[in-house]
Amino acid sequence: MLADLTDKTVIVGVIDLSTPEIESVETVAARVRRAFRYLPPEQVVIAPDCGMKYLPRESAARCAQCGAAALLRAEIGEAG
Repeated sequence: MLADLTDKTVIVGVIDLSTPEIESVETVAARVRRAFRYLPPEQVVIAPDCGMKYLPRESAARCAQCGAAALLRAEIGEAG
């Protein structure tokens, strides 16, 4: 589906909300890297996905999304 959206900026949900387990930075980054196969990084915006409010507070607070974004920026050489 992403291959059809090459002229768009796409928000990609990267947190598995089916479980309260806290995912690793690498797990979340791997999901984002899959989007990079179809779109350049500047067209990908990562998001937790809808429904994060239903996770326990500790899980939501320790979400690896920010760490994954920092890791990916370093990999592609962006300041941030």
